[in-house]
Amino acid sequence: MNAAPAEPVWLVRNPASGSNDGQRLAAMRAALAGAGLFIACETAFPREALPIAADLDAAGIATLVVFAGDGTVNAAVTSLYGWGGQVLVLPGGTMNLVSTLLHGEADAPTIAGRLAQAKRRRLPVIRTARGDALAGVIVGPGTAWNHVREALRAGDVLGLVHEAATAIEESTAGAMVTCDLAAGACAHGYSAILVTPHEEGMAVAGYYAETFADYARQGAALLRRNFREGPHHDLGIVKRLRCTCTRSGQTGLLIDGEPAAGGGAPEFTLARCEVDLLATKP
Repeated sequence: MNAAPAEPVWLVRNPASGSNDGQRLAAMRAALAGAGLFIACETAFPREALPIAADLDAAGIATLVVFAGDGTVNAAVTSLYGWGGQVLVLPGGTMNLVSTLLHGEADAPTIAGRLAQAKRRRLPVIRTARGDALAGVIVGPGTAWNHVREALRAGDVLGLVHEAATAIEESTAGAMVTCDLAAGACAHGYSAILVTPHEEGMAVAGYYAETFADYARQGAALLRRNFREGPHHDLGIVKRLRCTCTRSGQTGLLIDGEPAAGGGAPEFTLARCEVDLLATKP
């Protein structure tokens, strides 16, 4: 009896992402082959342009595989809104928040081994004027801590010291950001507000750093590669949110970890991803 033919897929990977080393890449390729998939086309982003729906359809591809971090995942997924195929997100970055939403804390080979039970999902997303966020949005001067994280990931010690000093200055002397939910929690505002999508609404958390202990906790969170573990207040869950800066002008904005042009009063609404994602989470 002949085996079923392998299904062609298009692979997008980011060689600069946190988990795109040779060993993990080889394990991912082997796992896809073991799951009956063969890589017919491949894109190394951002050196090469992401495939659009017309490219995938012309190549006879029904599944796009993204092995990269959350920023690349966001770019690939949102560029395919309206496409009739499906996207398989594999953890190939530092945080891998989108992969965790879809598959739990699993590596690429484990996910590939569960594909027979995979289901299509349309995740809730945060809609902004600068694009959709699959994992979350951070707004405020505290987004400067993202540069600290990047210096840490690159092993740049001098850059780490410089960026940490800049982040502390921005977090204390920069324009704070607040929202209606912040009343009674931190009336003068936060250095950053994190908004994450859930089925029931957007969870809002305000991050602060006012004392040496706060900075120590923030530094410890960064050493664990997770800004989100820093000192914060949980402010509530809403379907719509408007943030306000305490001073006029631009404020920092991160969409799935990537910088985007901010504004004086960014607004966020809960929406739905407009392309199918494969989910294997038990």
